[in-house]
Order: sequence, then structure tokens, then C-alpha cells
Amino acid sequence: MKNLIINTISNIKIKTTLLLLVSCLLFLTSCGEKKTEEADYEEEKSENEVALTAVQFKTVGIETGSVENRNLNLVIKANGYTAVPPQNMANISTLIGGTVKDILVLEGTYVNKGKVLATIQNLEVVEMQEDYNSAVANIEYLQLEYNRQKTLSDEDVNPRKVLQEVKAKLAVERARAKSAKNKLQALNMSTNGSNLVPIVSPISGYVGKISIAKGAFAETGITLFEVVDNSQMHLDLNVYEKDLGSISVGQTIDFILTNQGNKSIKGKIFGINKSFSNESKTVAVHAKINPADSKDLISGMYVSANINITNATVPALPKDAIVKNGDKYFVYIQEAQATNKKTEAHSEEEAGEEGHNEVHFIAIEVIPGTTDLGYTEVKFVEEIPADAKIVIKGAFYLLSAMKGDGEHEH
Repeated sequence: MKNLIINTISNIKIKTTLLLLVSCLLFLTSCGEKKTEEADYEEEKSENEVALTAVQFKTVGIETGSVENRNLNLVIKANGYTAVPPQNMANISTLIGGTVKDILVLEGTYVNKGKVLATIQNLEVVEMQEDYNSAVANIEYLQLEYNRQKTLSDEDVNPRKVLQEVKAKLAVERARAKSAKNKLQALNMSTNGSNLVPIVSPISGYVGKISIAKGAFAETGITLFEVVDNSQMHLDLNVYEKDLGSISVGQTIDFILTNQGNKSIKGKIFGINKSFSNESKTVAVHAKINPADSKDLISGMYVSANINITNATVPALPKDAIVKNGDKYFVYIQEAQATNKKTEAHSEEEAGEEGHNEVHFIAIEVIPGTTDLGYTEVKFVEEIPADAKIVIKGAFYLLSAMKGDGEHEH
């Protein structure tokens, strides 16, 4: 009986020892896994974290703020060109060929409507003038004859047939005079005078290309001068099909000319085409430009425009608070606590002087939206504390410091 009790006690001790060993192993394993997870978390966190000393923080001029609700314009971006309406652009040719006698203007000069640009010599106009003057003389004679024959006819002295013949001749001469006069007027010539045909500008504007030379023969149907009136300059913007539903007549636009120092100019939509312009499936949208802003523009300038759709109140930050790293966008949030690091090699007094407080920042991914008046709409990929201190000045420096290699995008 004694031996049985001893064996039982021994078995209990062995089982207890085994249980303790298993428990220790499980505890150590879980601790190891926890440490591994913590290490992975700390490593991931450190990739998106940057620390500055108090001196750096002050030198860089880091400023923090919070998300603001801003009334921003929602816009549609479009590209296009400046253009002149057809009625404000003239390609001038001649209705009658001839030798160029004089050229009276230079390219780039401003001319008023009716200004003589050049003269062409052609002897056919002399015949037109002779035809007109001859017809006028015949009309005077035939008019007197018609009056005389009418009197005789009324008194039954001459047959009525003679009166009708005179009346027909008078009509023919009047038609001949009118035809000759219309030809001369079409050539901007008087019924008497020189045989030089004037080439006249039909609009006021700036002389463009001159395609003739003195002494050369000017042919009919060939453009001799180009005159452009820029006072009614407008924009032809290419808008994609997906954006057409948001665009309407009367909306304002802001566009930039790269060759004028990115100066922003305003306009207003006055027309939208009802057909596609080309294979790119874009529709032409036409916008007026204020005449005061169009005086220095020329037709064919490339523009980048924002079509203002509507105003909306959205969460926004100053645009300098957002930085680009690779294909993602980030803002920096200042951590609430700072650590005080001191070296063991110095005394407490020396450590107080040479040690420094580190200010920690964490990069938070955001999705930027529309930008207007220096602010950009932001959507946070993950929720942030309501009282988070967001870096609104100096984010560019933090990105450079975090990457460490000086390669950054803004």
C-alpha cells in the first residue's frame, strides 16, 4: 500500500512538471509572436515617420493647422485654342486680275475698314467706265426722245409703235449703265478717273500675311492679304463626352496662357457644338473673352482652362500641405508626445544643453480633389483624430527628410 501511494505521488509530480513546461513554451511562443508583430508594426510605422530636433523644427518654420471646410469651385479641365469668329477675319482677294502697282501697308499694321491696301492696274476697267458713261449719255438722249414721242403719240401725230421702240431702247441703256456701275462699285472704283483698281480692307484689324509683290500679276481667287480683328477673340475648348452633362451656356471659365507667365484670364461659355469634333470623341465648347483681356492674344494660342461647374463646401487644406511621394499623396500629422533623448557620456547639465527634444511626424495618405484659391480638397484614406495637428507649412521639407535621398516630388 505504501508503494502505491509513493508511485501515485511521483506520477502527479511528473504530470505537473510537464504541464509547467508546456505552459512556459506556449508563453514564450506567444511573446515571440507578439514581439515580431510589434517589430513589424514599428518597422512599418518608421517608414512613414520622420523626426526633427527642436532646432530643425524652428529653423524650417514648421506650421500646423487643421482641416477647414472651404467653399471651392468644382471644375472640369479642358484644353483648346484661341480663335477668331469668321466675321472677324478676312482673306482679301481681287475680282479682276492685274499687275500690282503699289502696296500701301506692312504686315502687323492696324488698318480701318475701307483702307486701301494695294492698287492693281487693269485696262478693262477703262472699258467699264466708257460703257457706263456712254450708257448715261444715251439715256439722256433717249429720255428726251421718249418725252417727244409720247407727246406726238398722245396727239395722234405719230404711230404708237415709234413710242414703244424708243421706250425699249431707253430701258436697254439704263440696264447697261446699271451693270457697268455695279461692276465698278464691286471693284471699289468710281465711274470716272484712274484705271487703278484699289484692294480695300472689308474690316478693321491687323494685317497678317501679304502674299503679293509689287510688279507681280495678281490673279482672281487668290488671297492677297489677311486681316484679323482680335477684339472678338474667343476660345474653342475640347470637352470629353463624359463631362458634357455638367456643362451649360453661361458658365464661367479660367484659362492660362503659358507664354504670358501663366496669367489667368476669365471667359464665359456662349455655345456648345452638337456634334463630335474628331476621332477623339470631344465636343467643341466656345467661350467669350473680355475684349480688354484679348487685345494681346492672337488666334491659335494653346490654352489650358478650368470650366467652373459649381461651388461646394468641402474639407480642404492649403495646397502646400499636400506632397506627392511616388504615385500617392500625403499630409503630415504632428504626434502628440515628444521624447527627450540624452547621451550617457555627458553630465546632466551637459545633456540639458546638448540633448534635444525630437518632434515626430507621421505621413498620412490622402486623395486630393479640386484646387481653388490656394486650397485643395482632401479625402483621408484612414480616419484621423479631430484635433490632429496637420503640417500646413514645411511638408515639402519633411518629405525630403523622410526619404533621406533628396529625391522628392511636390
